[in-house]
Amino acid sequence: MKTSFLKSLYFIYIRLIGILKPISLGVRVLLIQDDKVLMIKHSYQDEWFLVGGGVKRGETLAQAARREAMEEAGATLGEMELFGIYSNFIYLRSDHIAVFLCKDFTFSGKKDWEIDTIELFPLNTLPDNIAPGIRHRIEDYIAEIKPKDGFGKW
Repeated sequence: MKTSFLKSLYFIYIRLIGILKPISLGVRVLLIQDDKVLMIKHSYQDEWFLVGGGVKRGETLAQAARREAMEEAGATLGEMELFGIYSNFIYLRSDHIAVFLCKDFTFSGKKDWEIDTIELFPLNTLPDNIAPGIRHRIEDYIAEIKPKDGFGKW
């Protein structure tokens, strides 16, 4: 019941935000360790995602990536590098997502209210239900493909 309610609320939110906030800037972090990728599943979505979220006022992209990793997975990040900046135009929105790569991290698994599950998946046996943009970024990492000139389509 709670999950259905949260999914319905999220569905409404994502469409309203397209009207109220038509341009967004967010971050995602490819957390890679021992040929495994750390992913999360939200309480209001059925797909797996990389940790990440929106950039807050007065926050840099790197600060947002570190904050989101800590909030969503209890992860403390060491050195990060920018993997690419991607754009997505859906639901009346212009989303811009900075993807970072971090291979130096620790995580406690401590999560906030919106996260149901945190898991490390071997890169060669990923789950089927990964959000499409996330799957593309992981596949790009595996194939050692970065977007041309640093920019790509989500």
